[in-house]
Amino acid sequence: MLNSLSLSRLVGISIAPLALVACTTGGPELPPATYGPAPEAPTEEYIIGPLDQITVHVWRNPELSAEKIQVRPDGRITMPLVRDMDAVGKTPTQLQDDISAELEQYIEQPIVSVIVNEFVSTFEQQIRIVGSTEQPASLPYRANMTVLDAMIAVGGLGEFASGNSAKLLRYEGPEKEQKEYRLRLADLLKRGDSSANVMLKPGDVIIIPESRF
Repeated sequence: MLNSLSLSRLVGISIAPLALVACTTGGPELPPATYGPAPEAPTEEYIIGPLDQITVHVWRNPELSAEKIQVRPDGRITMPLVRDMDAVGKTPTQLQDDISAELEQYIEQPIVSVIVNEFVSTFEQQIRIVGSTEQPASLPYRANMTVLDAMIAVGGLGEFASGNSAKLLRYEGPEKEQKEYRLRLADLLKRGDSSANVMLKPGDVIIIPESRF
């Protein structure tokens, strides 16, 4: 029979490797987000995605203009004189140029502008948060977005979330190799540790597991 001293030593030996695994789960950490007085910097031009809502204005031709066109799930739009035009994967500038080229069959030198009213964007530009959170979601990426911004948008951690075991998946480099980084969401949201806040990039996926204890 084990005495109390032997039992405590055995428990200590068995727990130590588990603690080490828990601390190293999720790969390396990203550098903390920086804060400063500089204004937000623009990012790459917005890419239109399925279910985005756009307005197309044709100068001096209001009958050809259209408000609140929703991009269909198949990635196309329909408007006066333009049927089933591909919109997904294009910037607003590219789409307005394509619409102009189509309308040139009917009017001389059309001037077209495209405005995105409601943003969903493509998967490559979304931030996806899954797992133990109040409301898992796909969020449109915006300039200088951080993990804190994303967690506020989804209502924070779930009741049984293991926040410091969360991880971030990111595709990097010309080969789009998947990298995995550790996130310390419990430190950030429950302890106010600003060093646990990191910058996000378009396409990032945040995975939050539940605690086993």
